[in-house]
Amino acid sequence: MKNLFTFLTVAFSITLFVACGGDSSKSSKGQSAPNQEQAIPASQRVELDNKGVGPILELTLPPEIDKDLAAKGEKVYNQYCVACHKINEIFIGPSLKGIFDRRSPEWVMNMILNPEVMVKEDPLAKDLLKEFGSPMLNQHLTEEQARAIVEYLRTI
Repeated sequence: MKNLFTFLTVAFSITLFVACGGDSSKSSKGQSAPNQEQAIPASQRVELDNKGVGPILELTLPPEIDKDLAAKGEKVYNQYCVACHKINEIFIGPSLKGIFDRRSPEWVMNMILNPEVMVKEDPLAKDLLKEFGSPMLNQHLTEEQARAIVEYLRTI
């Protein structure tokens, strides 16, 4: 447990150091006129049809929130996600408030479960990496844990 805490502390420190070194002035240098998609930051762009790259091909969320699953998701979120994601503000990663107004549930699940491949193959994930300057760390969560996080995110 102590080794895990040490690893997470070091990983967070490195991520914070890398994220703070980004240069936001690079966005459209050398381009004549940025297209509309580039004008909107990736974190604010709405892409509900994009399911991402990974094991989750289809996910239909029921209208009713499963409160027990959301409570489990909050615990998982607090354990693995708060180091980089804040609910109401941009931090090392994007704000997660209203995430399902901008992203499909499949995309969110695939980003949680498969961040390395998403950053290599998904255009939106690539743009988020450019925007924030730091890749999302793979926390090696199970599909059940990721689904619980999704349910929690529905409550915020």
